Amino acid sequence: MKINMTSVFVDDQAKALRFYTEVLGFLKKHDEPVGEQDRWLTVVSPDEPGGTELLLEPAGHPAVKTYRDALVQDGIPLAQFAVGDVTAEYERLRELGVRFTQEPVEMGPVTVAVFDDTCGNLIQIATQAQ
Repeated sequence: MKINMTSVFVDDQAKALRFYTEVLGFLKKHDEPVGEQDRWLTVVSPDEPGGTELLLEPAGHPAVKTYRDALVQDGIPLAQFAVGDVTAEYERLRELGVRFTQEPVEMGPVTVAVFDDTCGNLIQIATQAQ
């Protein structure tokens, strides 16, 4: 068994696609209409275009707002992405205007930072010590 796809709830799929591709650097994999306004919209890492997909899922379900608001209020990231160097990625993203809620910090064998994805979620980036 392996993880094939996971998702983040987003307020606006077009805005999310711009952020996740133009800022974070993911590649669009699927973009298919679903219903009148929503899309089956996934992105992948350019390092693994055939790897795990991230679904940019519309946040229309009533439970989503309560769930995401509680996570953000408590500073809990919805997802974690691996990066080669958290500090370098932190600097790159800050230069692009990304707002971080937690600067890079070492936590034992991992260094992490947390940013706002502009779509209602906190996302953690992490580097495992070699």
